[in-house]
Amino acid sequence: MTFWDHLDALRSSVVRIVVAIAVFAVAAFFLKEELFSIVLAPRSSDFITYRLLGVEAFHIHLMNTGLTEQFMIHMRTAMYAGLLVASPYILYELFRFVSPGLYQNERRYAVWIVGAAYVMFIIGTLVNYLLVFPLTVRFLGTYQVSPDVANMLTLQSYVDTLLGMSLVMGIVFELPVICGLWGRMGLITNQMMSTYRRHAVVAILIVAAIITPTTDVFTLFIVALPIYLLYEISIWIVKMTKRNK
Repeated sequence: MTFWDHLDALRSSVVRIVVAIAVFAVAAFFLKEELFSIVLAPRSSDFITYRLLGVEAFHIHLMNTGLTEQFMIHMRTAMYAGLLVASPYILYELFRFVSPGLYQNERRYAVWIVGAAYVMFIIGTLVNYLLVFPLTVRFLGTYQVSPDVANMLTLQSYVDTLLGMSLVMGIVFELPVICGLWGRMGLITNQMMSTYRRHAVVAILIVAAIITPTTDVFTLFIVALPIYLLYEISIWIVKMTKRNK
């Protein structure tokens, strides 16, 4: 294929990707009640995480301060949901575009890497939605310096925090995939990661503190624990990668 043929194929893939995202985003937009019943669920003690942890009853009231704010948040949330739902098809289209230029073994590794990265991102997003974000919302949303000062949280701050933390946790959960790639390239070894385990624990605690800006030690531990487990899994993956190299 010539350069222009490749460019035409890329354009066709991009058009199909945009159409897929638009279709799912429009569907999410019209399923407003179902969409925001999921998004707003962690603001109440009826949420499954709070019930499992035995958290006392509470309910965080949200407010809107802008004329167009709710509509824009609705559109942005629907777009994010459409992008998330369409992501498997997006990866398929991108892989179909680049796969003709890969050797058979490279194509096999690419499938495993992309698939693992996608699965880990989804797991990170679910961990944030079911664990990290609810604990953060419950602490910050009910925290008061005085009973005379009531919390008036906006819908925009709530949604921005949820989407931002979901993105961060999704990226953090890519640690095993990144370490596996670096181990395959010979940049790191399992012995090196084991030697610097104490340093990694400090870095994990710092990252957990950034993700959850609370003074609750329990919440910090809940966030740091899965990241530490990811680090231990990464050591094992690097070891297996080195053995199979």
